[in-house]
Amino acid sequence: MTVLVAYRACPHGEAAVRTALEESRRRDLPLQVLVLDEQDPDAGPSDALAAVLGDAAVEIAYRDEHTEPADAILDRADDVGASLVVVGSRKRSSQGTFLMGTTTQRVLLDASVPVLVVKDAYDA
Repeated sequence: MTVLVAYRACPHGEAAVRTALEESRRRDLPLQVLVLDEQDPDAGPSDALAAVLGDAAVEIAYRDEHTEPADAILDRADDVGASLVVVGSRKRSSQGTFLMGTTTQRVLLDASVPVLVVKDAYDA
């Protein structure tokens, strides 16, 4: 069993990683990060991701550029036997209506395990 977090280099992606770190520690499960941004896997994690991870021992995987993000998340969750998937979501309207993007929506509908959706900040 593993906690899988989908990461993009943005505030809600970093919030998802922070939350996934907490969940993996609380559940005493390994954490795997799936980087959704296009980048060279040989370059290692970005400075922003490395800063959020700190000294945590995690496995990092990278989405193939030809794979849709939702498919990459769902496939990786199955491959690693994830018991929880964590994804970030951003606020999408000024009235505070919570509308999810198509990636988050697909993962919520199609994942075979619980999905935790994290926002980076809440407005009062």
